[in-house]
Amino acid sequence: MNEIRDLMIGIDFGEKVSQICYYDRKADEARSISMKVGSSQYEAPSCICRRIEQEDYCIGLEAEYFAREKGGIMLDNLYELSDSTDPVQMAGEEHEPWEFLSIFLKGILKFLGILDIVKNTKCMVITTRALTPGRVKNFQKACAHLGFPEEKFMLMDYGESFYYYMLSQKRDTWNRSVAWYEFAPEKVVFRRMSMTSGTRPVLVRLEEPRESSLSEEKEARDSDFSQFIQKTLGTELYSSIQITGNGFDTEWAKQSVKALCYQKRKVFYGNNLFAKGACAAAVERLEKKNLKSYRYMSEALVLADVGMEMRVMGSPAYYSLIEAGNNWYDCKAQCELILDDMEELVFTVATMDKSEKRRVSMSLPGIPKRPNKTTRLHLELKYVSPKECEITVRDMGFGDMFPSSGKVWKETAAW
Repeated sequence: MNEIRDLMIGIDFGEKVSQICYYDRKADEARSISMKVGSSQYEAPSCICRRIEQEDYCIGLEAEYFAREKGGIMLDNLYELSDSTDPVQMAGEEHEPWEFLSIFLKGILKFLGILDIVKNTKCMVITTRALTPGRVKNFQKACAHLGFPEEKFMLMDYGESFYYYMLSQKRDTWNRSVAWYEFAPEKVVFRRMSMTSGTRPVLVRLEEPRESSLSEEKEARDSDFSQFIQKTLGTELYSSIQITGNGFDTEWAKQSVKALCYQKRKVFYGNNLFAKGACAAAVERLEKKNLKSYRYMSEALVLADVGMEMRVMGSPAYYSLIEAGNNWYDCKAQCELILDDMEELVFTVATMDKSEKRRVSMSLPGIPKRPNKTTRLHLELKYVSPKECEITVRDMGFGDMFPSSGKVWKETAAW
């Protein structure tokens, strides 16, 4: 590989297989990493294996080999476990799900061939189909265990990585609507990426998915998909059509290819889109910053600005805590404050779909009685879902004069 420092890494963590790529600055594109030397095998099975003799773990193709040939203990439901909080027994030992994620990430990062991967990484972006609260927490713990500080890794779902992939391509492939067909052996799912060009920033959305079952027999499968194309695309103009997943093959898709290519529409097929999209996200957010005039309207977006009216350096001011337009798992804030003639906290909340700001109070029952301006609090806000923010307040006391009471107040706000 061409890069050895300031690496931009994209990892697609899939249900069955995973991929890794890095940003090649000379070529200005993401490069997929092969899982087998000298081959174009870019997919690694999303599994780990406990090797008995070596008393260690391996991943992917190597894991399959040791489980099959050497009696290793296989764990092949890693994707399902990544959403769990229950401990798992393996080789007579109990482990948390995030520990297995950490093992897998460490293993797949080794394919980059960089000794001190954390030191030489500028940003690692992990993308997966769905980012549930449990999966987010497990990935955060796994990355922290590997030594990655929060500013060196990001998480995103497939929809967002699709957005970054498309807008990193030539403009003529996305300046109008983009069609996305995702195949599975028994079905195909369609989503349309559209842009609201009359707004600033331009709002980019992935519309609700539509799906169709597919026959196993080739001619019937071709007919099923061809009819689905007519229902979803019709005669509308599209900048491009993207096809991902396993189950599509030009060997059977005779009618379907003709329908896809109607009016010379551009059609692309490949299974490295999400890893490359994750890599493109790192490059865009940290270096290029070409998409400031675009906003991807993800289902994971926080739609509220949250702040407080305070006195900062003696003058009244608005103190911003959370900014709308960021994914919920990236939204967190903390600060310290001193109460001034009040026994509650008041937040100012402004949502993107409403013009008026709201004032939302949080009571602090049992707060110690002290002279004014001698109660110092530590405030922490952390989103646990797109609409739920966990608020934690701790009494810090006021030096030796008023020691901390140890009181902690917690509340979950739905803004």
